[in-house]
Amino acid sequence: MMRPLLTVMVAATLLSGCLMHHQGPMPGEPKGAQFITEKGVRVRVRDVGKGPAVLLLHGFASALETWITVTPQLEKTHRVISLDLKGFGWTDRPEGDYSPMAQAELVRGVLDQLGVREFDLVAHSWGSSVALALALQAPERVQKIALYDAWVFEDQLPSFFRWAKVSGVGEALFQLFYKQRPDDRITAAFYNPDLVTEPFVEEIERALERPGTVAAALAAVRGQNFAELEQKWPGVKQPTLLLWGRDDAVTWLQYGERLKSLLPNAQLKVYPRCGHFPMLEARASSNRDLLTFLDGPTVEAHK
Repeated sequence: MMRPLLTVMVAATLLSGCLMHHQGPMPGEPKGAQFITEKGVRVRVRDVGKGPAVLLLHGFASALETWITVTPQLEKTHRVISLDLKGFGWTDRPEGDYSPMAQAELVRGVLDQLGVREFDLVAHSWGSSVALALALQAPERVQKIALYDAWVFEDQLPSFFRWAKVSGVGEALFQLFYKQRPDDRITAAFYNPDLVTEPFVEEIERALERPGTVAAALAAVRGQNFAELEQKWPGVKQPTLLLWGRDDAVTWLQYGERLKSLLPNAQLKVYPRCGHFPMLEARASSNRDLLTFLDGPTVEAHK
């Protein structure tokens, strides 16, 4: 154990401070993509459909394409707004605060610019921490919440993330390892490995090469200080649907059960033979449950 650790510490000394952030357009930016500048951050936004507003938030190291199987169903009856959170997708990767509270504040500003006052909120994985932070910041605006395989507890953080919070060590770890073997990491998130196709992995690899990506990912990890935040989760009183893959090896089902016990108005749906992405591996059933939940009666008592 000591030898690998010593290697990392030496590398930390050599590599500390070398990670670069980025703001502005990036090579290969999608043609016709919509961007909104909020607090100096250029945020990619997708706004489709008409009806009650629904906001979709992706997880760590992901982008709004997470919702490719959900948006077409929702936009038939809803205004569906999805975006790339700060540091991910095609949104800027500036220096600064990447905590859930800071991300939520940025999202609120984007919604203000879009003229969206009240909305339902759907999020995946780490994006769930941003969603819950947003519900705490603006409870009068958030009507209902749906969370897929939420990543919101301090003890969910792997040792790699914990070490990354140490100054110098985090820079070394992320420079050395963050881009390594994305195929193995994404495969571990699925029950059915056949869903991890070569084009899928190639797209992930291209995303990792965008300027500022490694620096932003490290900043987002350092913003995952859930110990204090998780004490506030019981204050989220909106009707909440938790959608969980029974075989999720990233965010275990026990965390879904724990979150259900903390949130005062939550229900939990569990999908068999499904990993970290129910919207992909349990597409039909999770979409049906989501639509039923969102189209059901709204409880006003949380306001």
